[in-house]
Amino acid sequence: MDLQEHLRYLAGYDEWANLEVISALQSAGRRLDRSLKWMAHIIGAEHVWLARVRQKPAPIAVWPELSPDQCSEHVRSLAKSWRELLAEGSEILDRSVAYKNSKGEAYDSLVRDILTHVFLHSAYHRGQIASDMRQEGFVPAYTDFIHRVRQGLVE
Repeated sequence: MDLQEHLRYLAGYDEWANLEVISALQSAGRRLDRSLKWMAHIIGAEHVWLARVRQKPAPIAVWPELSPDQCSEHVRSLAKSWRELLAEGSEILDRSVAYKNSKGEAYDSLVRDILTHVFLHSAYHRGQIASDMRQEGFVPAYTDFIHRVRQGLVE
């Protein structure tokens, strides 16, 4: 498996895991504001990074307020956009992207590193959501990468 294929694999995992978390939040039966805020942030951050790669303005803030249904819509849309980006060819991965962070500091990063960051950032916040859900007495989504692989849920 080459890097481009591996990143497509991780993009599929990211979509699946995010949708699993949203489903768990919807099943909780009451609004878990902190968890929903983190889920919306995962989505906002992915939009920001995709916009940086595309050299366009981000369509939503990095900390947006979204409903669970809106989160699902954004996750599906983002997954499609990541797949389209990766379908452009392996040379896209070596492209350097110039951008400014939220503090206005200028950076250049390779698309391969941005994608890796996006998927790890999302996993980090999904862990926070799982912890929050447990603390509130709910069972969080089981989103371990290896669980998805063992269940044959890979594309």
